[in-house]
Amino acid sequence: MPKFAANLTTMFTEYPFLERFKAAAQAGFRAVEFLSPFEYPASVLKQELDNHGLQLVLFNTTVGNTAKGEWGLNALPGRESDARANIDLALEYALALNCQTIHVMAGVVPEGQQQYLYEQVQVDNVRYAADKYAPHNISIVLEALSDVVKPNYLYASQYHTLKLVKRINRPNVSVQIDLFHAQIVDGNLTHLLQNLNGHFGHIQVASVPDRHEPDDGEVNFTYLFNLLDQLGYSGWIGCEYIPKNTTKAGLNWIKPYL
Repeated sequence: MPKFAANLTTMFTEYPFLERFKAAAQAGFRAVEFLSPFEYPASVLKQELDNHGLQLVLFNTTVGNTAKGEWGLNALPGRESDARANIDLALEYALALNCQTIHVMAGVVPEGQQQYLYEQVQVDNVRYAADKYAPHNISIVLEALSDVVKPNYLYASQYHTLKLVKRINRPNVSVQIDLFHAQIVDGNLTHLLQNLNGHFGHIQVASVPDRHEPDDGEVNFTYLFNLLDQLGYSGWIGCEYIPKNTTKAGLNWIKPYL
């Protein structure tokens, strides 16, 4: 049976952020994820998690300065000190919030720049993070982002991401497969999941093409959830989708699983 985590960045947005924990728990979720914890003291977030019996299963390292086009710092040449400071900060939050998986965001490669330079910086910074996180049993995942969402992100394909994971060569680093991005870029999701089985540490879902509830759109997620069970995947599936209406109104799809 798949395990689902509500993404509080995209779901329950009819409430202020700190009220979304209660809303998720009342809807039947026992786990949550979100894009960033850094806008709040860790103690405030921990209180919300504890008050509502929720487990935090994933958050991201910082995106950087989005006004300047940044979407992650860890692959940016010349920004190594900033990237590693954020890696260290993410560890502090993970320990305070008892979160065992962190998505280390790479970054955007500007037009005309040499991709291999950005890949090498990402490899070096993720190795730094992996070695620092390993004594605490904290894992790292890397997520490919399609051009539809983030043009020129370091990796768009799951297979490209896997190559970098293998190059990083740390046991606590794996792929995060967002099936929304994967369908847009790679397709053939059955083959993809079978091929990458054992190499992914977190899954996220949203419909294609509109990024709504997974009972909408072109992908048969019921089939894919059953496939993940057959493959022996025991990790979390993050619901990183944008509800069509209110979040609660669109939760019929998940009732059999909660």
